[in-house]
Amino acid sequence: MIGIALGLVVAYALTKHLESRMNLLQMLYGVNIADPLTYAMMAALLILVALIACYLPARRATKVNPMIALRNE
Repeated sequence: MIGIALGLVVAYALTKHLESRMNLLQMLYGVNIADPLTYAMMAALLILVALIACYLPARRATKVNPMIALRNE
């Protein structure tokens, strides 16, 4: 969550910096360069991907019998 928060701050600062250097306002139709909905959707997507990446291996690990796993170590 800290990484998402820092990434949002850095992304916002960089887009403001790029906006001052180039005319990026018209790159996407109807989307402001500092659109909070776009930032929130991207943060939510990254969180969802991270949760899935953690959930799938953990779910597979719970199906293994602990005694068999310990014997193989």
